[in-house]
Amino acid sequence: MKARPTKKRTPSTKAPKSARFKRSATPRKKIPKNGKYPDIRRDLERQREAILNEAGEVLTHRGDIAAFPDVSDQASAEIDQNFSMRIRDRERKLLKKIEEALERMDAATYGTCEDCGGDIPYKRLKARPVTTLCIECKTLQEQEEQARG
Repeated sequence: MKARPTKKRTPSTKAPKSARFKRSATPRKKIPKNGKYPDIRRDLERQREAILNEAGEVLTHRGDIAAFPDVSDQASAEIDQNFSMRIRDRERKLLKKIEEALERMDAATYGTCEDCGGDIPYKRLKARPVTTLCIECKTLQEQEEQARG
């Protein structure tokens, strides 16, 4: 039998095998069969419910502007009501985006960029769950909008 030449061991940058396969302190979440992003789905559903509840309260508790005897008070109340209506309009648009995001989740297309077809990073989805574009495509879109004026 020939003797094998011994290799000189150099320090490795990798962690020892036992350390590489240790489990982290927080258990990994398993992806359920009904969706890829269950935490984002819950957040979207909670947000949708909150918007709908608040809209219901506003509609049932509308104040009567004519009830104010002073013209200044009536004008102030009307300005407040117009401001509230603008907020409701923004919430209506957000509600539509939430519904579309939930539909994309059901169709298993959520998390895919509509322009390039690439994956949208989880951190972006978590920060802006109604997004349909990856950061690169959104940046390009914003630059084109700025160029148009």
